[in-house]
Amino acid sequence: MEKQTPLYPEHLRLGAKMAPFAGFSMPIQYSGIRQEHEAVRKRAGLFDVSHMGNFFVHGPGALDYLQRLTTNNVAKLNPGDVQYSALCYPTGGVVDDILVYCLAPESYMIVVNASNIEKDWDWFQEHRNGTHCILENRSAEMSIVSLQGPKALDILSRLTSDTLADLPTYNCRRATVLGIDMLISRTGYTGEDGFELFPDAEQTVAIWKALLEAGSSDGIEPIGLGARDTLRLELGYSLYGHELSDSINPLEAGLGWITDLNKGDFIGREALLKVKQDGLKRKMTGILMDELAIPRGDCEVTCNGKVVGIVTSGTLSPTLGKGIALALVEASAAERDTILGIRIRGAEKSGRAVNRYFYKRPKAAIPTA
Repeated sequence: MEKQTPLYPEHLRLGAKMAPFAGFSMPIQYSGIRQEHEAVRKRAGLFDVSHMGNFFVHGPGALDYLQRLTTNNVAKLNPGDVQYSALCYPTGGVVDDILVYCLAPESYMIVVNASNIEKDWDWFQEHRNGTHCILENRSAEMSIVSLQGPKALDILSRLTSDTLADLPTYNCRRATVLGIDMLISRTGYTGEDGFELFPDAEQTVAIWKALLEAGSSDGIEPIGLGARDTLRLELGYSLYGHELSDSINPLEAGLGWITDLNKGDFIGREALLKVKQDGLKRKMTGILMDELAIPRGDCEVTCNGKVVGIVTSGTLSPTLGKGIALALVEASAAERDTILGIRIRGAEKSGRAVNRYFYKRPKAAIPTA
């Protein structure tokens, strides 16, 4: 039986179509994927992300421990900074992609993917290597509610007396919402401005309802996992199990920018150094379809009739009105404007290799703090 987030009754009340996802019963859509997608791009959308995991690492040695465990340079973080990073196997493959929140010196929160909570927790425990820092798994005690879209700041500001307009992207701070003290970060998975709120589990329903009410005049909508996927794909964002896995390393996935090979030793570093030294044999690329076709994960990618890779994620972009895909292909096939074919239901449809970032937020939609 699937687990439920604290917002499960609210999803049913709002008429969501529910389905199993990462061991949870989660909303796939409410009004429809296209309508929900458009709401986030033009107004605001509210996501239940409470299925994600929350680990805490604090005490003497926490920094050194995380430096050894993660690919990015945790030493660069000041209190309030949020960092995208990854956990790697010794082979260089990815255990999970994560967010590291620096709460205070030697005090961190790690947000992990829902499907990997148990695996990641075991990984954290297994690689303590005698460090005396304290590890806590508070995944069942906390929730995450994500408010995304150009109206996000206006809506959230109606529920708090704290100033959030000056909170930089990829930063976090504590604030009071509805009289409840909680951590808030300015991060997201949609490419729009937005905030993640981290209430305790029992406070989640009140926060969710208040945000929907506060944003009603702005056309806020609850958003399911279907639109969350189309939104992240338009930005070329990776999804674990698709663009990242135990057989796809961060360099192949185009995440060299979160892989600091010069920071000192970490799990997977030697394998990744060899990958870099030998040169990438595979690369992740965006593919924009030139024909009316919708690519899907696991479709073969061809170049001049030869299979050169596979689609990791694909969809019909609601913003562009065209099929888009992320694909892991032979390095030469990832060159921009290379003509590529995608085999869809027995037919080969034409596209071309492009920058994986299919969408860019209009400047007019960026709040000026």
